[in-house]
Amino acid sequence: MFGLNRRSTTLNIVLLLYLVACFAPSPVSSITVTTPAELHASKGETVTISCTFSSTSRPTSKMSVDWSYRPQSGGPPQTFFHFSSRAFPPPDGQFGGRIRWQGSPAHGDASIVLINATLNDNGTYTCSVRNPPDVHGSPTSHTVLTVTPKAPSIRFSDVVVLLAFILLPSALITLILIGRMFCPKKQHSQSKAYRSPIEVTEGEEYGFKPPRPKEKTASCCELYLMDSDDEDMYYHLKTLPPVDEGVAESQC
Repeated sequence: MFGLNRRSTTLNIVLLLYLVACFAPSPVSSITVTTPAELHASKGETVTISCTFSSTSRPTSKMSVDWSYRPQSGGPPQTFFHFSSRAFPPPDGQFGGRIRWQGSPAHGDASIVLINATLNDNGTYTCSVRNPPDVHGSPTSHTVLTVTPKAPSIRFSDVVVLLAFILLPSALITLILIGRMFCPKKQHSQSKAYRSPIEVTEGEEYGFKPPRPKEKTASCCELYLMDSDDEDMYYHLKTLPPVDEGVAESQC
């Protein structure tokens, strides 16, 4: 009787262990995928959409990566990139020829590069990583990409030309004004109509004499109104030979 009870107890233990092995959760670790929440880029730039993952199991040939895209306007996500032992970039479509694999599964990296970003690329990008037997956890992560128009850039040559057109005329005008301020034209202090007896006019020191003004002759009315003494003096001066002006001034 005692031996029968012992066998029954052993059988119950074995049965219990079997049930635990069948229904207990398997000791499989989870996988975690991480991506930046937001990315910003300008039109025409090359954007790296990073994706990293951590897994207790070492990546094998069964590991796979999928990238999907959902437009900003909404709609179902569309898978445009797949990696399984090697990269399969999209041959055509919106991302045709513009996706490059930059991941390294051995280092937990599943990043891609988007070349020549356009405004149509705005939307949500999802990175999904599977690495059996790790099937639990957070195998996906999302990134919102915002592409904006590129701001106009000013080249250095344009700045130089603009400064040349502005600064050179301004500098030239400034120099002219300064020259007029510090170098005024010489003004004659005496009138040309009057000269002192010892003044030497322009040209006389080089032997040039300006033309003498014509002597005014008396009219018939003036001669008629003259008295006899004035008339004699007028005719006497008229008969005298012309005297050199320079000689007369030297005699003074």
